[in-house]
Amino acid sequence: MNVVFIGSSKFGLRCLKLLVESSFCDVTGVVTAPAEFSISYNPKGVTNVLYAETSAYCNLNAINCLEIRSGMHDKKILEEVKGWKPDAFIVVGWYHMIPKIWIDLAPAFGLHASLLPDYSGGAPLVWAIINGERSTGITLFKMDDGVDSGPIVGQLTEPIYSDDTISTLYERIEERGLELLATCLPNLSEDNLSLTIQNEENRRIFPQRSPADGMIKWESNATEIERFIRAQTHPYPGAFTLVNDEQLTVWSASLTNNLCHQEPGTINRYGENLFVSTGTYQLQLGESSFRGKDYSSAEIAYVLDNDCKRLGMAFEEKK
Repeated sequence: MNVVFIGSSKFGLRCLKLLVESSFCDVTGVVTAPAEFSISYNPKGVTNVLYAETSAYCNLNAINCLEIRSGMHDKKILEEVKGWKPDAFIVVGWYHMIPKIWIDLAPAFGLHASLLPDYSGGAPLVWAIINGERSTGITLFKMDDGVDSGPIVGQLTEPIYSDDTISTLYERIEERGLELLATCLPNLSEDNLSLTIQNEENRRIFPQRSPADGMIKWESNATEIERFIRAQTHPYPGAFTLVNDEQLTVWSASLTNNLCHQEPGTINRYGENLFVSTGTYQLQLGESSFRGKDYSSAEIAYVLDNDCKRLGMAFEEKK
């Protein structure tokens, strides 16, 4: 079976290596994208924070490789891909919709980091942590022209722990994804798949996220804010607040039993620790970044100006 791989992420590169090393397929080409690219929902450009230079691996292994820069509707790219004679596309770590004309050329199979049909769309693991889910998973499915809506090839579940960050959860999901792909590849190569149609009644579609979506709302429940921070910590851009109109990125925070009797966003220093009032309990700030520098939980308490009394105060609020 000739496979054309489509992807540009670190996880995608791991899947590509699995395919190259497999005896069930031949990788005849790879389609990838640069770390920064424009896309329909953000023509100004987005940055792939999980980017891997897939083209370098292809060059070392003499694999045909194309890097797209203006979407997947370039007919010249499609003509070159046709020359690779794909029997199937495998899509992992890809932001673009696969055009119907590509799917008509060969079936496309994608890995999506949720238990479809739930958490279709963008950033499924981030949304799962934010929403307080107890479990998630990964799905291999046959793509159609909808949003993650094609029939399911296979799924594996994974718990979400109370201290999971996006990094720790994503690491385990990658392992489940590699396991799922390896398990399904023999049947895929023999065109002997048992497909399950997705139940549309259970579909929830979540939007893509941008760095601007990381603004912390201190009036929210402390537990919700703590999850919000864990969901967007490294390697993502991070949850953030404002300090006199300057951005303070919060990489970690700890729950406390201290009830709040102050306006949300109010800060208090107790020794070397900094506490912030929320809509319920105080949160203790952990590692943070401010003015281009990283600080420990102890350091950040002394970095902020003495006259800073409340976080999250936007310029418009002070007029």
